[in-house]
Amino acid sequence: MARNNSFIKLEGTLDGLTFYEKDGVNYVKTKSSISKSRIENDPAFRRTRENMREFGASAKVGKALRTAFGSVVKLMGDTYVSARITRIMKRINSNGAGIRGERDFDILANSDLLKGFEFNETDPLSTQFFAPYGSPTLDANRDIITWAIPDFDIDSFITKPEGATHCRLVLAAGMLSNYEYEAVLNSYEPVDEDENALGGTDYSADIPLVGMVGAETRLTVDLGIGAPVVGTTAVIASIGIVFYQEINGQLYELASGNAMRIATVG
Repeated sequence: MARNNSFIKLEGTLDGLTFYEKDGVNYVKTKSSISKSRIENDPAFRRTRENMREFGASAKVGKALRTAFGSVVKLMGDTYVSARITRIMKRINSNGAGIRGERDFDILANSDLLKGFEFNETDPLSTQFFAPYGSPTLDANRDIITWAIPDFDIDSFITKPEGATHCRLVLAAGMLSNYEYEAVLNSYEPVDEDENALGGTDYSADIPLVGMVGAETRLTVDLGIGAPVVGTTAVIASIGIVFYQEINGQLYELASGNAMRIATVG
């Protein structure tokens, strides 16, 4: 792969060269001489097929996690959030039981790889909101998640982006099933499809960015299961902050400063 520094910017494939743009930079790469059929069938490419299968599964599990958090990912995530989640899922897969190419994804057993994940590496939560608080807690069924934040001084514990006049604290929670390789389907599938990729979000009231909040803030997400969540499904809770600017009595979300981190996996 090389950069295309020519004043002529092309996109697509020409004479075996593929031109494309990424993050505002133009690149060019040569087309592989190895056919897709050979990769899929030649015994020499067995390891390549194993790697491709597990990497594809890591992207699939990562997508389920992003689905569980819905629009919050778009609001909080940076440009590379999808790739970074996939990378974590591949690490979880590497720790899984089974032979190469068929190793499973055990989310709860690898919860430490998810805890502390920042949806936006540029604006981690600890730099935007650093008031004293505890981690979100799960009820006995693991389907109701609660986060309590004691009253605090805005000026001391929040970094205000330029133009921000208000904020909301956010609790987002979702369920992510373990995944296993299904030989009949030649693909990875969730162990608990009914409880996979479900989620919910709770926002605080609008908080003016001045003085004390005035009371404890308590956020709750009810995932609506109404029964114990099965042991092969993890419940993942994230906490965050969203900033707004008030214009003529209307609050508008800011594009910068918003932050969210995975705080509890149980």
